[in-house]
Amino acid sequence: MPKNSKVTQREHSNEPVTESVADLLALEQPMDYKSSQMSMGLSPGAIAPGKGLLPSPDPDGEEGRPAWNNKLEYILAQVGFSVGLGNVWRFPYLCQKNGGGAYLVPYFILLIIIGIPLFFLELAVGQRIRRGSIGVWNYVYPQLGGIGVSSLMVCGFVGLYYNVIIGWSIFYFFQSFQYPLPWAECPIRRNGTQAIVEPECEKSSATTYFWYRQTLNITSSIDDTGGLNWRMVLSLLGAWIIVCLAVIKGIQSSGKVMYFSSLFPYVVLACFLVRGLLLKGAVDGIAHMFTPKLEKMLEPQVWREAATQVFFALGLGFGGVIAFSSYNKRDNNCHFDAALVSVINFVTSILATLVVFAVLGFKANIMNEKCVVDNAEKILGYLNTGVLSRELIPPHVNFSQLSSSDYTEMYGIIKTVKEDTFSQLGLDPCLLEDELNKSVQGTGLAFIAFTEAMTHFPASPFWSVMFFFMLINLGLGSMIGTMTGITTPILDAFKIRKEILTVGCCIVAFFLGLLFVQRSGNYFVTMFDDYSAGLPLTVVVILENISVAWIYGTKRFMQDLEDMLGFRPYSFYFYMWKYVSPACLSVLIVATVIEMAISPAGYNAWVEELGSERFMSYPPWALGMAYALIISAMLPLPIVFIARRFNLMSDGSNKLSVSYRKGMMKDISNLEEQDESRFILNKNPSEAPSPMPAHRAYLGPGGTHEMTNTNYGTGIGPKSGYQNITSPESEL
Repeated sequence: MPKNSKVTQREHSNEPVTESVADLLALEQPMDYKSSQMSMGLSPGAIAPGKGLLPSPDPDGEEGRPAWNNKLEYILAQVGFSVGLGNVWRFPYLCQKNGGGAYLVPYFILLIIIGIPLFFLELAVGQRIRRGSIGVWNYVYPQLGGIGVSSLMVCGFVGLYYNVIIGWSIFYFFQSFQYPLPWAECPIRRNGTQAIVEPECEKSSATTYFWYRQTLNITSSIDDTGGLNWRMVLSLLGAWIIVCLAVIKGIQSSGKVMYFSSLFPYVVLACFLVRGLLLKGAVDGIAHMFTPKLEKMLEPQVWREAATQVFFALGLGFGGVIAFSSYNKRDNNCHFDAALVSVINFVTSILATLVVFAVLGFKANIMNEKCVVDNAEKILGYLNTGVLSRELIPPHVNFSQLSSSDYTEMYGIIKTVKEDTFSQLGLDPCLLEDELNKSVQGTGLAFIAFTEAMTHFPASPFWSVMFFFMLINLGLGSMIGTMTGITTPILDAFKIRKEILTVGCCIVAFFLGLLFVQRSGNYFVTMFDDYSAGLPLTVVVILENISVAWIYGTKRFMQDLEDMLGFRPYSFYFYMWKYVSPACLSVLIVATVIEMAISPAGYNAWVEELGSERFMSYPPWALGMAYALIISAMLPLPIVFIARRFNLMSDGSNKLSVSYRKGMMKDISNLEEQDESRFILNKNPSEAPSPMPAHRAYLGPGGTHEMTNTNYGTGIGPKSGYQNITSPESEL
């Protein structure tokens, strides 16, 4: 042993020997951890006392692990991932359905007590452990390592159909470069010398016909596949090429893409808001949207839907949040990031809602005026044929300039006088409120309602190009996060070039995605949207919460955060993680299961003869496929748990990184501190140790017996020092 070593110095000193194990380990020769086969069989209940065993990565970054070029790239990536199509076409619909402005109250409350704490939790564990979703949960609690696998599978399912929506947007984007827009008018069918309007279009509308017939060429049921829709196949191919190019270099390429894909949608939304506010009826739409219906706040369904929207708006459980944060420096202030991204997401939803209802208010006025004109012509016909008396028409009414209020007055008089025969007249009330109450969401909002409104804009092709280019960028930001959530855990576990992995994933995903570009593909998109993510992701997130708050320990996790951030987070997070969030998520899971049980499993099929949608139940094979999506996404959870519980599979200790070794040595050097040891051993608060740290022996793998082997670092015995130390990733 070198003469200058601390141990040698202690031999000539009268001070008591309290040297830490880490100092002895520092004298050992470096070891190749990737090729070593460590056996560190520590059960979670036997975690050594100290400040916790979450790895403390090298502040300068792990060997070979990429890092964000700057903080702005990282924030834009998180914003791009969390702000997606749901902010534009789901949040406004939920506001309209659940009480207008009153819906914002439960949404904001749940954002505070569920959204931000869980978002902060995912950011923190990713940044602390510097791994993707699989590696993170293997480190925290190996028996729940299936969390990361389930998360990866859900990412795969969602990515398959989400990119189809980007493909649809690409198709509409290129169709927008013509005037008039191809969905502005119904097509004319010529039968010899006679020209007639396409019957299917006449029964529906020009935009509805273009969506279902010209774009999807949809079949009448999910049983009839109808073959591939080749225009959609090419659009899907284009979407996957764009995604592949964006993520092929990992965060080095996606970070650059995010500068545009994350910021451009805000430019478009701002332009649409200014343009929309100048349109007739925009104020009516916004007023209708934000008029609070306070009685709605008492309905449990409103709170359930608000919780679900908060949950998915932030991208919790997908693995993208963890993957992005794993490329951060260890001392990054992820607490600030969590609050900032959550607030940006909420403000974006409000902005998108203003835009949507300003435009839909304009559309409602257009449709209401058309209704008034059509029904005024009916009334004139009845007056000319003597069915109605002219005495029923108020003197001030001018049919050449008939206003909505005049028509409403005239409609009320006729309905009162002709009460017995009024239903035979076929007159409509033409109320603006009725038009505004026609709630649409998802593809119905983007590709039908909003598209129809834009046909009435001056310079409509320009606005259409802008709108669908915005949808492409919103979708691209979310797809980058989804793909990162898939590739990062795989790259952490296997030595493979990210370019080869990315291209391979995109090729496989494209061929699997052909399911969604059949003529019946829209029905499968609906199935995957309803079943592949909702329940599995909720289960994933509650297990994430439990593994950190109850298995690893909230107190120890708070101490880790203090070490990492340089300050202790508010105790608010302690209670949210420990009690409130698990309780809320449990209620949400129960409510989701009940909703699935009582709601009929089916889809809205397009009936060509009627020119409208009709609800149809899934056939047995499709219902089996839907439930198979849920089961396959959650199956890794029990499989990994059982396999590791009975030592049927390892937990990854042979893949420990250099930075993890350094973190472990730091934790070992603090073994003398026992501020958490009583907590781990479930002692009563009255038995808590003194604030002043006392020296005590390190607890062995059993968690209750002291380790008596004093040969640490000497090479004596079957294992070297750090191989005797147990870790939370043992047996992988």
